[in-house]
Amino acid sequence: MLIFLIGFMGSGKTTIGKKLAKKMKYAFLDLDQEIEKQENLSISEIFEIHGEDYFRVLEKKVLVDLTQLSNTVVSCGGGTPCHYNNIELINNAGISIYLQLSPEALHSRLKSAKTQRPLLKNKEEKELLVYIKSKLDERQSCYLKSKIVIPGLDVNIENLINYISYLK
Repeated sequence: MLIFLIGFMGSGKTTIGKKLAKKMKYAFLDLDQEIEKQENLSISEIFEIHGEDYFRVLEKKVLVDLTQLSNTVVSCGGGTPCHYNNIELINNAGISIYLQLSPEALHSRLKSAKTQRPLLKNKEEKELLVYIKSKLDERQSCYLKSKIVIPGLDVNIENLINYISYLK
């Protein structure tokens, strides 16, 4: 079985994904790290050198490759499910889980991590919250197509595993 964690950047996909994979005795993969390995560049460098369109095509290709795996938890990038019908690919390949957080909670998490995130890099603090609200509004309908939608704060891994088992 494949489990895909989706949600806005800073929602905890990697942290929760690692805990979930460990508890379920599954492998864990971060889609962005897989892209970086393949390109031998950081996500920021890919955006700078090639642009977002190139990145999204590459992201789709790597995602398709990952759908061939089993017993793996995959942490997706924040925009992954919202491009090229990726949410349908994800839902057909496994169980999608949306870690839902408010714009304010995301802002609190992201304001100190802007430099590592190419889409946030040049935003001032007030501008950052406006950007988060706007992007979240844009992506929300896509995120809500997930098979499981849970609040992203204080995720109980045992409860999450029970939800997953129910959907198997």
